[in-house]
Amino acid sequence: MALWQASEVASRVTAAGGPPCRIVVIKTSGDRLQDAPVSEIGGKRLFVKEIEDALLGGDIDLAVHSSKDLPAVLPDGLAIAGVLPREDPLDAVVLPLPNRSDVVSGFSRTDTAAEIDLARLTTLLGPSPSLGTGSVRRIAQLLRLFPGALFTPIRGNLDTRLRKLDNGEHDALILAAAGLRRLGLQSRISLRLPASVSVPAPGQGIIAIETRQDDEHVRQVVATINDAAADAALCAERALVAALGGGCQAPLGALASPVDHDNLELVAVVVSLDGGHALYGTARGTRGEAAAIGAKVGAQLITDGAEEILADARRRQATVDSPQSAVDHNDR
Repeated sequence: MALWQASEVASRVTAAGGPPCRIVVIKTSGDRLQDAPVSEIGGKRLFVKEIEDALLGGDIDLAVHSSKDLPAVLPDGLAIAGVLPREDPLDAVVLPLPNRSDVVSGFSRTDTAAEIDLARLTTLLGPSPSLGTGSVRRIAQLLRLFPGALFTPIRGNLDTRLRKLDNGEHDALILAAAGLRRLGLQSRISLRLPASVSVPAPGQGIIAIETRQDDEHVRQVVATINDAAADAALCAERALVAALGGGCQAPLGALASPVDHDNLELVAVVVSLDGGHALYGTARGTRGEAAAIGAKVGAQLITDGAEEILADARRRQATVDSPQSAVDHNDR
């Protein structure tokens, strides 16, 4: 996925009349440490630290990220210079392929091959499905739909995850629709979860381009491929995260969607880890007001009690004996 994203940015820069780009592959700690939960080995910074170090050190001129992997606060001297148009931002349910040798949770071969609606999904999965996801955001929201579900972390690239699903390790996976679509795997999407069921991660579906803040030449090159709508959406969503002090372990969702050419609407949710308590906030405004919209919704959620929910989530995840402490918090 990372190589696809870098190649996409490079081709867009060249197509816009910019200089040819050389792709430098940098292995991050998050890529190397596939066995341990992300929460236990450093959080989101694991997926960007080595890349940002190379950027600050002048070894590379720009860095390409899935924007939801970026912490709310960037290192001094770095900034997001632009973003690509947003891919599908929603979470997706992926069911096993129909050529399974058995039938999982009552799925028929026809059911797993077909696009299904939410009511059919809950019937197919039953009251206690095994769902592959390590995202506390997804888990907290889906517990409201499947209170008896068993959630198990799943890491590795998409091929690995899908192979585990098709081999019977899970009844379904919950993944970002964007990643599946970008790799040509949209046929594996059984259901896109509406934001009314699962508000996606802030920045989900947006590729962000990070540069040195003082490198005006590179920033001008990146500006030629910046998508204004996605840029405003990401600005609003990241402003919300900053207002709430959220991180990769926060049960926090946010989605800014265009209302028309000049305006957007931000919807956000903070959910207790057990799914029992959810706070929603929303606001509209112009693209130019994106940061203020995010701050406004953050303040609204704080007034409603979001800080208490998030603080409780952090305490529970820090407790070794807590079931949530073994969860992989990578929201991919």
